[in-house]
Amino acid sequence: MSEPTIGGTPAPDPDENRRQVLYWRLLARLFDPEEQASLESASLAVVEDIGLPPALLDPQASVDSVVQRHPELAAEFDGLMTPEPDEDGARDRAAEVRRAALASKVLLNVFASGSGTVTAEQLARWQSDAGWLERALGCRPGELRGGGNRAGGGQGVSPTGTGFGGPTPDLSRLIPEIGPELGSIEAGLVKRMHLREVLADPALASRLTPSMSLIEQLLRDKNNLSGVALANAKALIRRYVDEVTEVLRTQVEKATVGELDRSVPPKRVYRNLDLDRTIWKNLTNWDPEEERLYVDRLYYRHTSRKTTPQRLIVVVDQSGSMVDSMVNCTILASIFAGLPKVDVHLIAYDTQALDLTPWAHDPFETLLRTKLGGGTDGTVAMALAQPKIAEPRNTVVVWISDFYEWRTDELFESMAAVHRSGAKFIPVGSVTSSGRGSVNPWFREKFKDLGTPVISGHIKKLVHELKTFLT
Repeated sequence: MSEPTIGGTPAPDPDENRRQVLYWRLLARLFDPEEQASLESASLAVVEDIGLPPALLDPQASVDSVVQRHPELAAEFDGLMTPEPDEDGARDRAAEVRRAALASKVLLNVFASGSGTVTAEQLARWQSDAGWLERALGCRPGELRGGGNRAGGGQGVSPTGTGFGGPTPDLSRLIPEIGPELGSIEAGLVKRMHLREVLADPALASRLTPSMSLIEQLLRDKNNLSGVALANAKALIRRYVDEVTEVLRTQVEKATVGELDRSVPPKRVYRNLDLDRTIWKNLTNWDPEEERLYVDRLYYRHTSRKTTPQRLIVVVDQSGSMVDSMVNCTILASIFAGLPKVDVHLIAYDTQALDLTPWAHDPFETLLRTKLGGGTDGTVAMALAQPKIAEPRNTVVVWISDFYEWRTDELFESMAAVHRSGAKFIPVGSVTSSGRGSVNPWFREKFKDLGTPVISGHIKKLVHELKTFLT
């Protein structure tokens, strides 16, 4: 059927008009918090006309509160911005209007963060709304911001687009850019809090959800806290460390370490029983009359592996710009410290270097001993790291920094010397949960010429590199 026309031209599409009204209101609200009466009334008419609750237009209502009153909407937010395309390629304009109303709500709640002092309740509400935005993008809550179900970074999200009409954007390129922006907004909200007062009140502190932005502020301010406030700060840091540790440990343990050593007899315990091989080897003992298999011998799997003791030296820039990387790598070092035959050493530095190896197995204690801020002088860290390289062929040095250094030539020459000695040198420019980071272009080119290009991106890249070397 052809589209209706007026005087030979296509008639206005009412659904398209509704969708445009909702998006004009969204833009108006994002750039000017003052209410535009005509857009508000028109949007209210649209929302009521399509059977959605007017609370979607209330800037003070969280997505949680809307969903609690209208639980049937929860499923609609999941994958809201990654709809499956229609098989025939036709656009469901009525569905687009509904998605526009729901998407406008979550986008406005997340990106219109207001101004002035922020309470613990307001921060918790924003974090929850940000979680709904991540769900709308096909991610787990907390995934893009790096925490909780973290370290996902939007990996595996289908680049299907938003379905809001027009060309479909590639979400595989869009989503990695959203994570850092969410982190930046969250960091701004945390800075606007009277955090010390919140931590001193157990009731208020209990409303805080640990995140990278919050952990950064706690690490910066920990020396100014005491009593109840310090105890609450430590509890939040430990919660965050435990959550991220669980995610990273899963990634590390997916790979086996070393080849099977068949010269070592397998342990004859039930968990090593090779049931398939046992049945196959004893098939000649099958009694068809009794329909029974008589087993003469049990076969077990080999589990011992050939491993060479490996030394992992992790050097972390603890200046203010590298907090996310420092937290992630401190946790990662502790996980590798728990693997058999992996000798982990941990060094943190700014203008001074600190050997944190005695606490490498406990990221919580390690983080409490760090001191954020200051400049960067990697030569002081190299002075601690080089004596630890006893057997270069069995040593990997992971250096995490943005490489904006004071003594650039001297530091690079010492790094090149480590590489030439036979040790594996891995320069890492960013191992954040979001994958965003800045690296000194001079060092980036130097490392590329050396044959040791900078790893920059999601922490999974570093996990992969380390597992490859240690297996």
